[in-house]
Amino acid sequence: MKLLLLFFLSTTYFLQAQNTISFEEGMMSPAATLNDIEWLAGHWKGEAFGGIAEEIWSPPADGSMMFSFRLLDKGAVSFYEFGHLIEIDGTLILQLKHFDGNLSGWEEKDENIDFKLVKIEGDKFYFDDFTIERISDKEINMYVQVSEEEGSSNEVTFNYHRQ
Repeated sequence: MKLLLLFFLSTTYFLQAQNTISFEEGMMSPAATLNDIEWLAGHWKGEAFGGIAEEIWSPPADGSMMFSFRLLDKGAVSFYEFGHLIEIDGTLILQLKHFDGNLSGWEEKDENIDFKLVKIEGDKFYFDDFTIERISDKEINMYVQVSEEEGSSNEVTFNYHRQ
């Protein structure tokens, strides 16, 4: 019985953690426009990594939606992200850069982190190891595969509420 319970709990955990998909070589991104995800525009706030996470998304304009992210922890900014969702070749790509609290960049000057669109299921947009999900007009989830120092990775959930 204990073995069955352990199997059930581990299976449930495994299924719940599968909110991200990797973009594999040879895949094609599905057709999409910013109008498909314009509901993301707004000011969002939630808890993550022991602090307060905040994202602000602009409405679509001229093929892009820009955003800013900050993580506040113990009275200071841990880090920022700045980026955009853009339309390219009939699909979407999410691009971003990271910065320390003092705006020192993590990536090289001419480099960004790109997340290609993998698939769309209703109001769930799967980018490469990064998923944006609309729960309601006032709540969204973002799921991100975060790499650990020893080479493993785990999926982190950001639950946001509209401000």
